[in-house]
Amino acid sequence: MDLIQFILLALIQGITEFLPISSSAHLLIPGMLFGWPDQGLAYDIAVHFGTLLAVIAYFRQDLIRMSCRIFSVGENTSTDESRELIFNLVVATIPLVIAGFLFSNFVEEHLRDAWIISIASLIFGLMLGWVWLSRDVSKRNRITAGDAVFIGFAQCLAIIPGVSRSGITITAGLYLGLNLASAVRFSFLLAIPAILGAVTLGVNLLIQEALPLSYVHLVFSVFISGFSGYLTIAAFFGVVDRIGLMPFIIYRVLLSLGLMILLLSS
Repeated sequence: MDLIQFILLALIQGITEFLPISSSAHLLIPGMLFGWPDQGLAYDIAVHFGTLLAVIAYFRQDLIRMSCRIFSVGENTSTDESRELIFNLVVATIPLVIAGFLFSNFVEEHLRDAWIISIASLIFGLMLGWVWLSRDVSKRNRITAGDAVFIGFAQCLAIIPGVSRSGITITAGLYLGLNLASAVRFSFLLAIPAILGAVTLGVNLLIQEALPLSYVHLVFSVFISGFSGYLTIAAFFGVVDRIGLMPFIIYRVLLSLGLMILLLSS
């Protein structure tokens, strides 16, 4: 893996992981244009670990409050809210854990295909567009246990490459009537256990293999994806507050159609 490929793929992962535009679809593009081979499991784990550090760093205050609630440190009046958030995150994560355990091998063997990624990206991009255009302007920001269950089952669809984990969870939140800021915040917090689980599973698989990359390369990958991921999260909250989701939806649909055209012409 040369330096340009190294940097570009880490940037793509860091920028697209948290946007509702499908990171899998974007990671297809360099390979299709330049004929780059698969980056391998070690690199994949490194860039995902970087995005995990990014979301932890951005939501560090929320995580500190939740940790204090778990260990009963202090008597902050926000503890009830923190307890509810912890419960909702756990509830929403359980379906993904079960789905990953049952279907991860099937997905790897049968669904990691360029056509499937492109079609899934298009379908779920259009679904996000439909929910965004038909939504009621809502001020509801409290997520109930029922909301968490629904969003958790929706997140299970993200094991299909091209669906976009952030895209499907934001879609589910908006469909339930949450305001955009609350849907995005819960989606991003939900990324922590999701990415942590994926990284843990990947490390367990990697233990059985020889490490194909140097530690310097892996640390560099973590830094690039983490730094770009943190900036993306910060920018996304400000951007969607001003312009909403429609630019991202249009971009995702056009990208999906473009990938299909490339596949047809190849």
